[in-house]
Amino acid sequence: DDALDAAGNTLIIAVSSALIATVIGTMAALALQRYAFPVKRASEAALYIPIVIPEIVMGIGILVFFSALFSAINNTLGLTGDSRLSLGLGTVIVSHVAFSVPFVTLVVRARLHGFDHSLEEAAMDLGANEFTTFRRVTLPMIAPGVLSGGLLAFTLSLDDFIITFFTTGPGSTTLPIYVYGLLRRIVTPEVNALSTIWILTVLVVVFISQRLESRS
Repeated sequence: DDALDAAGNTLIIAVSSALIATVIGTMAALALQRYAFPVKRASEAALYIPIVIPEIVMGIGILVFFSALFSAINNTLGLTGDSRLSLGLGTVIVSHVAFSVPFVTLVVRARLHGFDHSLEEAAMDLGANEFTTFRRVTLPMIAPGVLSGGLLAFTLSLDDFIITFFTTGPGSTTLPIYVYGLLRRIVTPEVNALSTIWILTVLVVVFISQRLESRS
């Protein structure tokens, strides 16, 4: 069934992009909060670009980037037919990661503002190395913020339409795009049911994210 395939694609994209964005966003938050490096101010400013610019501008920009990149690779390697690089699930996941990372970074960084660094120093004084200290002390302390950022990225990916519309390809239709295709013809009970289920799903994820953030 097309609806089930679209829902499956949406979940694959949302889970994959949320996991990747959570890892990258957490590392970026730690780097920006704790270290000084030459492009720190520029990196902090760049975080807000995907948040403040219209999604349609970002969608078109990503589409142009992928088109130019895939064209150069296909022509350089002489790829033809099915072996040619084209838009699909991979490009949608990468684009969702691109606009989700700033949200995760800001949420995790907010959690780090109140972090007690003396706990890390105590762990190192007791013989723990940096990795063990991060795994046993830092990560458990900031876990609510990390989970909240990950759920936020998951929610953003679930209901995204504009960026997905520009970066999707054959076989990678998501549920929002599938519903949009149905709406262009006629509003059916299937559309109403899918929309209701999706809204409830997003609301549940947002509620869990807010609960986690309030505890962080």
